[in-house]
Amino acid sequence: MPAPKTTQSFVPVKEVRNGVVILKNDGYRGILMCSSINFALKGEDEQQGVVQGFQSFLNTLDFSVEIVIHSRKTDIRPYLALLESRAGTQTTELMKLQLREYEQFIRNFIDTNDIMTKMFYVIVPYAPSAGGEVASAISFLGRGGAKKSGSTGPEASFEEHRVQLEQRMALVVSGLGSSGVRAVPLGTEEIIELLYRSFNLSELENPIRLTNA
Repeated sequence: MPAPKTTQSFVPVKEVRNGVVILKNDGYRGILMCSSINFALKGEDEQQGVVQGFQSFLNTLDFSVEIVIHSRKTDIRPYLALLESRAGTQTTELMKLQLREYEQFIRNFIDTNDIMTKMFYVIVPYAPSAGGEVASAISFLGRGGAKKSGSTGPEASFEEHRVQLEQRMALVVSGLGSSGVRAVPLGTEEIIELLYRSFNLSELENPIRLTNA
């Protein structure tokens, strides 16, 4: 009987280094966190400008990207703790009463409604092949094929591919900026937290603690 597979064997990530996700198939991924745009509140000319800017951005790409929307339940506990501490510092009974009533209103509201925060990400791939070309098929932490590079030494190979990936990410940041979307690359710890949240949906409300290996 074959040995049962561990949960980790189903996760396609090998490691996260210097803000780069390295997959088990030697593919690379960079992750950009993007701002949102309230498209409905913009005028017709502004909406047209956003659409044209985004269209221009897509036309400049010669590689695939993936847009990921991550919904997370908002942790309201720090805000409730702040209200509680503020109530304790008030000098009048009226202000204390109003703060406690407001705190109770917030508690009752979140008991019956899920307050969700949406985060927007763009996944930028780089999959080196033996000939220096790049595989185009990707998925968010997906299994797009990649062959090992002919560079000498693993560190030299990593730095070479990281530079190529960062150039792609800079192109995406510039292109998104033309449509009014701000994008910033995630660092190593931010990527680890995002991956943890993605694979542990039942723990979205709990803080995670990063430990050095």
